[in-house]
Amino acid sequence: MCSNYVPVTGSGRLLEFFGVERGRDGEPTDTWPLGLAPFIRLAQDGSGFERVVDDGFFGLLPDFATEIAFGRHTYNARSETVHRLPSFRDAWARGWRCVIPCEAIYEPCWETGQAVRWAIAQEDGKPFGVAGLWRPWRHPDGREVLSFAMLTVNADGHPLMQRFHRPEDEKRMVVILDPEDYGNWLTCRVQDAPNYFRTWDKPLAAYPSPLPPRAPKAGSVRTLRPPPAPPPQASLF
Repeated sequence: MCSNYVPVTGSGRLLEFFGVERGRDGEPTDTWPLGLAPFIRLAQDGSGFERVVDDGFFGLLPDFATEIAFGRHTYNARSETVHRLPSFRDAWARGWRCVIPCEAIYEPCWETGQAVRWAIAQEDGKPFGVAGLWRPWRHPDGREVLSFAMLTVNADGHPLMQRFHRPEDEKRMVVILDPEDYGNWLTCRVQDAPNYFRTWDKPLAAYPSPLPPRAPKAGSVRTLRPPPAPPPQASLF
């Protein structure tokens, strides 16, 4: 599961690692459900397989949602049930898949007996793309807004992700895509998309990154510098 992450917002990094032009730079932010962040999808103007980057709310908003706050419950979609749960099944059936560019994700580690936020990033410092769903939603004031959710898989046996969340909880992780699969994930047939539901088997770095004394409210963002290189004592997997 992932309820807090650092999106890729720099135009140079989005172009270099994801092949999309955003047109403006932004500071990396700690993003929570209902926060706005970039996601990458196929253009909807009939231009074929062209990728575009848009800003959307972190938390998928189905047609029947009556307010943006609905997204507090739909920022992650379980790969096992995404095809049938009402909040996600329409976007899944329509093939509205996206790639969510991340600098790092955060998960709570309970090994001390209390929840301590840890940052998880690629060992080499490169950003990574998480498989997701997106969809448009009509705001009560008439505006069309976009929203997205991250897909997750079971990670009970993963050497790193099994360390997070409460000991009695199921271990899950977001679906991290190989860069060479970004295009295939966006364009494949709906029935072939589950082929990309797998745990990440490449090196990751994880290290404590505690929240400030008071966490931001849902939907808020906290400006910060890009995630630092893992400290010498970081756990590498």
